Amino acid sequence: MTWPLALLLLAATTAKASTQEKSEAFEARAVRCGEVLTRNTRLTRDLICAGTPIPALRIAAPGVVLDLGGHTVRRAGSEPGDTVGISAESDSTVRNGTIRGFNRGYEYNATVHLHQVALVDNRIAIFHTNGGGGFLLTDSRVSGSVVGFSSEFDATSGSIDIRGSLFTGNGLVLFVDFHDTRISGSTFTANQTALFCYSGNVLIRSSTFTENASVAELTWSNGRFDNCYELVFENSILANNTAFGTPESPDWQAFDFQMRNTWVMNNGEGLRLAAQTLDVRGNLWWDNAGGLTLSNLPDFEPVPQEGPVRNNRFMSNRGDGLRVLPGSTPTLSNNVCQGNAGWGIHAPTAIDGGGNVARGNGAGGCVGVACAP
Repeated sequence: MTWPLALLLLAATTAKASTQEKSEAFEARAVRCGEVLTRNTRLTRDLICAGTPIPALRIAAPGVVLDLGGHTVRRAGSEPGDTVGISAESDSTVRNGTIRGFNRGYEYNATVHLHQVALVDNRIAIFHTNGGGGFLLTDSRVSGSVVGFSSEFDATSGSIDIRGSLFTGNGLVLFVDFHDTRISGSTFTANQTALFCYSGNVLIRSSTFTENASVAELTWSNGRFDNCYELVFENSILANNTAFGTPESPDWQAFDFQMRNTWVMNNGEGLRLAAQTLDVRGNLWWDNAGGLTLSNLPDFEPVPQEGPVRNNRFMSNRGDGLRVLPGSTPTLSNNVCQGNAGWGIHAPTAIDGGGNVARGNGAGGCVGVACAP
C-alpha cells in the first residue's frame, strides 16, 4: 500500500507556480482605496477602506501582478455589507499578503492566480463572478469565511486548481458548480463542510481532511442534472471527522467515485456511498464508527453499481467492515477484514472476485462472497 503520509510530505516540496520573474518591474507605492490598477504594483503599507460597493482595488489590465508586500487590504467598520476587497477583471496575479473582512474578499472573471495570500474573515473569500477562466491558488490560507469559494449560480465554468493551501475554521469551504477542480497537497481542518460538489468533477491528491463536521455534501438528482459526476481521492487522509456527509444529506451520491491508496481513520461514522461506477482499491479503513456501505444511486430506474473494490483493509471498525446493499454488483477481491464489530463483508449481490479474507469479526466473516480465514 502506498503510504499517504509520505506522499503528503513529498507534495509539500513540489515545484510552485512561481510568479516572480527577474524581468518584472514594480511600482512600489501607497495605493488609495478604489484605485484601478493597470501595471505591476507593490504595496508599501496596509490599505484600509470604508465599506462601499466599490472594490478596494480593481485590476483592469492583462498580466498585472499585484504584490501586497506582506501588507493587508482590509475593510473598516463592523459589517461587511456589499463590499469587495480585490476585483480581478483581467488575467492577473495577486501575491504575498492578506485580504480581510469583506463581503467578497477576492472576485474574478478571468484567468487568475493567488500566491501566498491569506483570506481571513471574509463572508465569501473567493468568488467567480461570471464566464469561464481558470483559478489557481498556491501556498495560501483561507480561514473564518462563511464560504471559502463560490460562484454565480449556473453562470460560471472553467477550472479550479488548489495546491499546498490550508482551509480552516470556515463554514463551507468549496462550492463546486460546473468547474473542473483539482486539489493537491492541501489541508482542510475544523471546517463545517469541506466540499459541496453541485456539479462538475473533483480530483483530490495527497491532501488531508481532518476534524471537519462533515467532509462533503453530494446529493443526486433523479433528472441527472446538476450532480457531482466524478469525485476522486488519491493518496490522501480522511481522519477524525465527525461525519462524511451532512445531517441533511448523510450519504455521498456521485455518478463516479474513486478512492485509491487513502487512509480513512477514526471518523465518527462510516461512509455510505451511492454511485453508478466506482473504483475503490488499496485503502485502509481503520477504527471508524462504521466501514464502507455501497448502494445504487436513487434513480427512478436504478442502474446496478459496478466496479472493483479490491486490496482494501477494513480493520477494527465499529460496524461492518464492508457492506453491499442488495442490487449493487461491485466486484470484491483481495480485501482483508479483521476485528470489525459487525460482519467482515456482507454483500449478497456482489460479484466474488476471490482472495477476500475475514477473521475476528463480531457478527461473522462473509456473506455473498467466499472468504478465507
